[in-house]
Amino acid sequence: MQALGFSRPTLYRYLKTLKDAGYLVSLPQSGYSLGPRVTELDFLMRRSDPLIAAAEPHLKALADGFVGSAFVLRFYGQKMLCVASEVSAPEPRSSYPRGRPMPIGRGAVSRAIVAFLSPKERAALVSDYLDAFVTSGIGSTKDAVLTELKRVRRDRVATARGEVTPGLLGVASPILAVDGTPIGALCMSVEEASMTKDSLIELRNSIRRSAEAISDAVSHHSHRASA
Repeated sequence: MQALGFSRPTLYRYLKTLKDAGYLVSLPQSGYSLGPRVTELDFLMRRSDPLIAAAEPHLKALADGFVGSAFVLRFYGQKMLCVASEVSAPEPRSSYPRGRPMPIGRGAVSRAIVAFLSPKERAALVSDYLDAFVTSGIGSTKDAVLTELKRVRRDRVATARGEVTPGLLGVASPILAVDGTPIGALCMSVEEASMTKDSLIELRNSIRRSAEAISDAVSHHSHRASA
């Protein structure tokens, strides 16, 4: 009531509507929790999202080729959310499993996505999250961070060492819509100690190629859907 400004009768009416639709369940003496309809929607998203469909074979190939966790993320608003993954590490480590938004400003995924925003959006986001970008070590000023993001945009791939999870190295490349705007990213995290200079180059190239292929597949799906 405090957060939404609703009256008590209005609040309970909305809660009843959400409960009847399966989005909430009532817990005696404990209030409410998310309901089974949310799980059903998650299943439908996995079955119908063209990004997940396009990414699945690439996730499997990356997990087969490198020991670690390969995952694809969606970018919406100012959030980056893992929507699908494939793991080959025997004891995988991740601070941001599927469904938990990843931070803006830290990690390879953040740089891969922000680098491909429009100049105005990029500058605004860097200003909003400058402390996080600076803490990540890619620059001590806004101009330095923007310069690094221009390099990521040129290379179409970003690398981060221990910025999100200590000891893990992340490599990410943007997934772009037909108009060039970022809709997500493809990333793989591996144990930094297991990587050599040559294997890192191979991983960066593999991530970039796979992200470009996923972008093409999603754009092709959009063309067919609008035809």
